[in-house]
Amino acid sequence: MADSSSDQVRFLECYQEWMIQQQEVLEELLQVYSQKPTEEQELTSVINKVVEHMQEYNNKRARLALVDATSFFSPAWCTSIENSYLWLAGCRPSLAIRLVYSLCGSELEAQLSEYFEGVRKGNLGELSADQLSLVSELQCRVIREEERLSNKMAGLQEDIADYPLTRLANNSDDLGTESNGQVEQALDSHANGLASVLVESDKLRLSTLKELLGIFTPLQAVDYLIASKKLHLRMHQWGQRRDQQHGRT
Repeated sequence: MADSSSDQVRFLECYQEWMIQQQEVLEELLQVYSQKPTEEQELTSVINKVVEHMQEYNNKRARLALVDATSFFSPAWCTSIENSYLWLAGCRPSLAIRLVYSLCGSELEAQLSEYFEGVRKGNLGELSADQLSLVSELQCRVIREEERLSNKMAGLQEDIADYPLTRLANNSDDLGTESNGQVEQALDSHANGLASVLVESDKLRLSTLKELLGIFTPLQAVDYLIASKKLHLRMHQWGQRRDQQHGRT
């Protein structure tokens, strides 16, 4: 029998390593954005690093989900705030696109006077009409995929009330060894379904990011990644503070 406490340590370590990596890559993004904004090769290099890190993290999650997929859908290693906005064991992919619109508006407003003076920064405040059209098309595709996966998850949740669990729950007040084996088999099947949903949703998160970055110029992509990493890290920090205030840690 697997040691569940040992598994939880592995899950926690995976997440902690990911968060440390996010802080490190944020520092690289900030450095190249401020010091080498015109060096496309340097910009592209750090962008590729971000994508590779996310792919590696997804691969680790997929392997760990085979051990205990249920833990990823209510992760003890995340704060209460982080868990409140989880969608299928992670962030909703369409939120990545909503962030684009938010950044586009705020950056354009912040640099409006410079923009009219002809000063070009090349960030998300300067997305072209063609770029915005591509972002909108991506948003529609991603939302359709989110709906498909949400329906798949709903099916797994509805299965809890179906055969064989309902029969096993109602036929005995004290489940014997044989019934326990049947229960474990049914729950294992449910966990395997969850693992499949996690892998698919992680793939959608990664593919959404890659398509977004492909729409942007390298400098815009770095600008976007900086904001995304900052939001991710700050939400975790704010969540930790609130959990401490409410005695949850």
